Amino acid sequence: MDKFTGKTSLEQWFSQISSDFLEEQIENYQLDHYVKKLYTKSFLKLLFYAQINETESLRALSDHLFSENLQKETALGSISFSQLGRRLNKIPTEFFRSLFLKLVADIQEKSDFNHQRKVTMPLKIIDSSTLPLNLQRYPWAEFRQTKVGAKLHLRLVFAEKGCSYPDQVTLTNAKTHDRSQLEVFVDDKSCMYVFDRGYLDYKKFDQMADEG
Repeated sequence: MDKFTGKTSLEQWFSQISSDFLEEQIENYQLDHYVKKLYTKSFLKLLFYAQINETESLRALSDHLFSENLQKETALGSISFSQLGRRLNKIPTEFFRSLFLKLVADIQEKSDFNHQRKVTMPLKIIDSSTLPLNLQRYPWAEFRQTKVGAKLHLRLVFAEKGCSYPDQVTLTNAKTHDRSQLEVFVDDKSCMYVFDRGYLDYKKFDQMADEG
């Protein structure tokens, strides 16, 4: 069924989130209060779909709702890109963070991470990506004289059989140097870490060595 890799892909992605936990978080942040159409669950499914299909904008995502399969899966007939934008602006980042941390905890429980780490030293990979932003809308993200951006720092737990997953993430101004996040990501003496030269800090390395 072309690039909409079926309803099954969307269902599989969404089913990994505990329904009880999701309902609890939606209620905690009062995300569906006074909402008449674009409920949080439907919106999350649209975001999953956008990720699977590498959709580049909210306008393009709105256009995808001409698909009957997607309409059925999200319980939406149509939605404008401006409505999607307003909805996104009203959902606090803490909500997405809570889902992320819950998924990490679930993965570690199902993969028996705490037991496996006693048998094999975990390998964690650290890197960052710079995300360009709109100069007028995000002046706080000053990067260069005519550019603004944010930097996404990510730590990936490498596991065999295709089970690698991110377990830590931070967002900073784009001009923030990678090494400033070293202590955030290198926090477990029993793990091996891989990162590039952007994280070099010999003074900090000496301190870490002294601390074991």
